[in-house]
Amino acid sequence: MSESIASPINYGGLELKNRIIFAPTSMGLKQEEYDQKLTAIADGGCAMIIIGDVPVSRKGFGSLYSAQGIKHYTHLIELIHAHGCKVCAQLHQSDTVMKGMLKYIPQLITHKISQNDLRRLMNDQTGPYITNLPIEKVKAITASFGDAAVQAMSLGFDMIQIHGDRMCGSFSSTVFNRRTDEYGGSAENRARFAIESIQAVRKALPEVPIDYKLAVRQENPHYGNAGVLEEEIPVFVPLLVNAGVTSFHVTLANHSNLSDTIPPRNHPEFHDEGCFLKFSDEVRKVTSVPICGVGALTDPAFVEQQIASGRIDCAAMSRQLIADPAWPDKVIHHKADTIHPCIRCNSQCLNGMMQHKGVHCIYEGGKQS
Repeated sequence: MSESIASPINYGGLELKNRIIFAPTSMGLKQEEYDQKLTAIADGGCAMIIIGDVPVSRKGFGSLYSAQGIKHYTHLIELIHAHGCKVCAQLHQSDTVMKGMLKYIPQLITHKISQNDLRRLMNDQTGPYITNLPIEKVKAITASFGDAAVQAMSLGFDMIQIHGDRMCGSFSSTVFNRRTDEYGGSAENRARFAIESIQAVRKALPEVPIDYKLAVRQENPHYGNAGVLEEEIPVFVPLLVNAGVTSFHVTLANHSNLSDTIPPRNHPEFHDEGCFLKFSDEVRKVTSVPICGVGALTDPAFVEQQIASGRIDCAAMSRQLIADPAWPDKVIHHKADTIHPCIRCNSQCLNGMMQHKGVHCIYEGGKQS
């Protein structure tokens, strides 16, 4: 049974042909191989691919404004659109202190520290950076989301997603945000950075669909450092909707071990299918806009049930669509028994990224390793 998965939806103002979305994923691949993977996923039947970490800055790697960036994004959009798949730009502002990171590179190269060590060291710098960022700089950054959205849509993107982790998430979080001005303290103040970013997009593009990646922090036990506490969801979500958000992509907050946000099957907390859907449940209580759930979604029957019940409107996948890009078509055309199921081993996807080998899968080459 796949009627709900196969059904089209108006996802916050954008018509999608079915309910399966490729979640934003850092692939770490050379261009040709990256193109091949995204083409296979688009051709496999998913409704939309979210291109992750598209910077709002006019300078630097991946800029929407540079000649190289324009060529890169227009090329990806053409490849994806050719297979009847929509494309979303995940706009973000990094909260990484680049100068602070550079001093750790020699230790990383000589293996004196690991990638996870580096993440922890960089996270230690995030709080002071966010707390001390001048107000005029903050307002310049939030305004730049509007300009970046205009540029992204002009290149052919179909939707804008605001990355609710990165700087939006750090401003939202009491772990990192210790400001005493209008951007700190209360939940309403900590939401201000995200709200202004959304409002900048809405002002520049009154009709554009705006998805928001809502990063949720869990306590007892603690997972995720940025983002919104579970109990703050009733405060944040209405504010974000009033600012212009038309749909939510709900997941665990980052700024911790990547194996928490990309949990293996043996994770102590997030080991079940649909492990982050409990956060979607809390969002559903306070808004009627469409919700995209994510978190170890692999089983067609389970995904169908979550959508059919109204628990979520769309399902986002990354590892499963890397393991088998044709998952949507196989499910919709009643060939689910031929799917290569993601076993959540993280062997060559997360580990491949951490080892700078790029995101791959144990199924590549026709056999498991």
